[in-house]
Amino acid sequence: MFSTFIENFITKKYYLLLLSGLGTTLTVTAMASLIGIILGFVLVLMQIIVLPKKFIWLQKILNRISIFYIDLIRGTPVMVQLTFIWIVVFGSISVPRILVGGIAFGLNSGAYMAEIIRSGIRSIDKGQMEAGLSMGLNRLQTFRYIIIPQAFKNILPSFVNEIIALIKETSILCVIGGIDIMRAGDIMISNTGNAVYPLIIVAICYLSLTTFFSFIMRKIENKIKTSGDKIC
Repeated sequence: MFSTFIENFITKKYYLLLLSGLGTTLTVTAMASLIGIILGFVLVLMQIIVLPKKFIWLQKILNRISIFYIDLIRGTPVMVQLTFIWIVVFGSISVPRILVGGIAFGLNSGAYMAEIIRSGIRSIDKGQMEAGLSMGLNRLQTFRYIIIPQAFKNILPSFVNEIIALIKETSILCVIGGIDIMRAGDIMISNTGNAVYPLIIVAICYLSLTTFFSFIMRKIENKIKTSGDKIC
């Protein structure tokens, strides 16, 4: 049975379908990560921004919008969000599925990234802000040059976990007809009548991606830690 599947895998060029699905998964993950990081920072700024007293009403509105968005996204399944964006938001226009997936997963990831970034910033002692202001820096400069670099070290492990979660979440892109790794596996199952080997191949692909990404991020984390120790 295995030899027959391998023969079909090569002669019927299922490997090309799998490579195409791999490219889709990586592209959607990259798009979603970029959108998620940017949106996460925006949502955090909406919560921690300090405006002049005459604009305190605007500060409260931004804060509530940010909290509402995070609660909404974290409280609903990502499949529902993906389907809603595909059918309702882009239902009347022609948009590539890969772009819809990147946007949907990015909007979802933004809520989780915001919580990761916020927790990282809160882990920094408030005295760091006071120290920056006493050195002549304004709040924005202190936030940029003192708070963010320290917070980044703290959130890196959680950041890696979120990216890995994104890679695995893209497996539901097949819901809207996207040809990702999982969809490629489904096609192989339908055409060969064998579910074992396609699913094993799909699992190996996801495991390889997450393992490779984790390895790279550990290297980066260790390098940052080593650099910090040298400075100290």
